[in-house]
Amino acid sequence: MINQDFKSMLSGKSKIRELSEFATALGEKIGYENVFDYSLGNPSVPVADIYNETIIKLHREMESMPLHGYSPSLGNTEVRRKVAESLKKRFGVPYETKHIFMTSGAAGAIAHAARCVTKPGDEVITFAPFFPEYMQYINRTGANLKVVPANTENFEINFEAFDAMMHKNVQAILINTPNNPSGIAYSEQTIVRLTDYLRAKEKEYAHEIFIISDEPYREICFDNREIPYIAKYYDNTLTCYSFSKSLSLPGERIGYVAVSPKAVDADIIAVICGQISRGIGHNCPASSVQQAVAECLYTTSDLSVYEKNMNLIYDKLVELGFEVIRPGGTFYIFPKALEEDANVFCDKATKYNLILVPSDSFGVKGYFRMAYCIDTEKVVRSLEALETFVKTEYPNR
Repeated sequence: MINQDFKSMLSGKSKIRELSEFATALGEKIGYENVFDYSLGNPSVPVADIYNETIIKLHREMESMPLHGYSPSLGNTEVRRKVAESLKKRFGVPYETKHIFMTSGAAGAIAHAARCVTKPGDEVITFAPFFPEYMQYINRTGANLKVVPANTENFEINFEAFDAMMHKNVQAILINTPNNPSGIAYSEQTIVRLTDYLRAKEKEYAHEIFIISDEPYREICFDNREIPYIAKYYDNTLTCYSFSKSLSLPGERIGYVAVSPKAVDADIIAVICGQISRGIGHNCPASSVQQAVAECLYTTSDLSVYEKNMNLIYDKLVELGFEVIRPGGTFYIFPKALEEDANVFCDKATKYNLILVPSDSFGVKGYFRMAYCIDTEKVVRSLEALETFVKTEYPNR
């Protein structure tokens, strides 16, 4: 018999993917260049030149077995060493090879990290707004994801609601900064408050509470700000990273778990991840891709277009009277809809070829997400459609 649990998921498809498919179908009718598709966070800037140059060189010069053969279960050892060295140089955290586990993107990293520090029945807490797939990543481990209601004043952590939900069965906190969908980068003050609080709770509960830090947008930050590196503030941190955004490589599925050297059992957590792989069918990302990204650890694609797009959209939203918090990074913005039901609002927008994602699946009602990882020329054209939409559908607001 087909697994009924997974079969039931067919009726609850990702709203983001659903809208992306709608946008594609609309594009077949009117030309995709005329669809202002803000649905899917698919990086639009070209892959970093150094990656292409490296992958070509590897394929031309390396022997087949070391390039295409199985890598060790924890990932290519030299790649892990280079990742550890780069993190040590960049953030001052003394990682070693033994603290790095290579994964299939940040999703694979979270899947391993969550299984490392929880067992079925444990709780993991995250903060709204949050990436909807966290529900699948965590709940499929047998643990239970609990969501702290959003602080809609600034989308930083709602500490009062967090404290009310905290109890001894919470084993991990899953955070994402810069954040999908809000674009907010947690301030250092927020990080210090969070980590001080968790250290106090570790003492009170007499067990470790891990931070699982989801950091695929770490390099996409605006206004020359510095994004706090969580592992510098809290010992029991598992950093989950993907090269999908920094190098524009989402389809290559490459990332890692970095275990803070000061974490409990830091020397064996990566080894445990290797054992977890046996149970979930993950046995290392592509060998050639691992080796290629190892030569790109100090560079990124040209990410400046995202800040340019953000400024154009943010300024227009403000001009049109939207309530919106200026993003500190990512390629997302999260304005408040012009009516209570964001689904109705976003449905109306499609009449103007605007594809916007309602906020319900992100754990907040009444907002919508725009993923502005599209060509700037298209962003500019979309602003006229946005203005026409607002003035036509909401003339008396």
